[in-house]
Amino acid sequence: MDRLQKNQMDFINLRLGTFIHFNSATVQFQEGSMKDWEWEYENTDDPRRFPFAEKDWNPRGLDCRQWAQIAKSAGCRFAALTTKHHEGFALWPTAYSEHSVKNAACKTDVVAEFLSAFREEGIKAGLYFSILDLTAGIGHRSCTEEQKEIIKGEIRELLTNYGEIPFLIADGWNSPWGGPTYEMLPFEELDQLVKSLQPDCLFMNIGCTDDLHGTDIVLFENSAGQEVEQQFYGPGLSCNKFTDTWFWRKTDPHAELAGAEWAAAKMEKYFPMNINFMLNLSPDPDGKVDENQAEVFRKTGQLAVFPKPLTELPDGWLRRK
Repeated sequence: MDRLQKNQMDFINLRLGTFIHFNSATVQFQEGSMKDWEWEYENTDDPRRFPFAEKDWNPRGLDCRQWAQIAKSAGCRFAALTTKHHEGFALWPTAYSEHSVKNAACKTDVVAEFLSAFREEGIKAGLYFSILDLTAGIGHRSCTEEQKEIIKGEIRELLTNYGEIPFLIADGWNSPWGGPTYEMLPFEELDQLVKSLQPDCLFMNIGCTDDLHGTDIVLFENSAGQEVEQQFYGPGLSCNKFTDTWFWRKTDPHAELAGAEWAAAKMEKYFPMNINFMLNLSPDPDGKVDENQAEVFRKTGQLAVFPKPLTELPDGWLRRK
C-alpha cells in the first residue's frame, strides 16, 4: 500500500461528513426569481448578470462553532467549506484578489474560523475551492498564465496559512458548463502543487466519476443525478443535501427537508461500497444554521451505523494508472 492509498483508506474510514455551502450565493440568490439559482448558470462569459459587491458580505452572527456542533451531533467526522465558489468571492483575505472578505462589511476570515471550530470538535476539516472564477474571468475561454497564478496563489495560501488540510476539493474544472479544461490547466499541474505543499492532502475533483484520472477520490454529486455503478468498490464520496438547494434560501427555515431515514438508507447503501456520505449544511446570511437543519442532523446521528474500519484495500479498489 503506497502513501496515496493509505491516505485514501484513512479518508474512507471517516465515512460521514458535512459540506458547508456558505458564500456570495447565500446573499445573492435567496428569494424571488433568483431563489433557484446557485450561481450564474450558463453565463460564464461577460457581461456578468449578477456581480457581487464585497460590501454586501456581512455575516454579523457568524457562528462556526454552531456548525461544528451540529455536524458532530450527526456523527460527522470530516467537513469542507466553500472557501470560494464559482462567483469568485474568497472567504479569506487573499492577496490575489480584491474580491474577498478584506473588502467586505464583515472582514472576518471565515476559513480560519471554520477550521478552528471544527478542529476543536475533533472533525477533520478540509476545504473546497472553485477553479472557475467568474469575477476573475477564469473559465472555458480564458485561463492565461496570469490567471493560473491567481489559482495557484490562492491554493498556496490555503495550504500554507492554516496548518494541516487533510483534503482539498476542486470544482468548476474540465466541466461542460464552463470551467477551464485539462488542456488549459492539467490536473497533474495542480496535483503536484498540492502535494508539494502538503504531501498527505488528498486532492479531490468534483465531476470525476469514472476513475482516479483527475482526482484522488471519485466524487458523485448525487443531487445532480450522478449515481454509482454497482461494481464500484471505492474510494468514493457522495455529496447530498436535505434542502432543495446547496445555498440558503429564505424559505429554508420552514421547508420540509429530506429526512434522517433517507440519509440512513443512503449510508447503508454506500458504506459497503467504500463511498463516504457528505451531507450539506447551508448557513443563513448572518452565519447561522436554521433549527430544522440542526434537528435533521441530530436525528441522522441517532440512525447512522458505521462499518468496521478498513485495515487493507478491498478487491476492486481503484488504483491510479
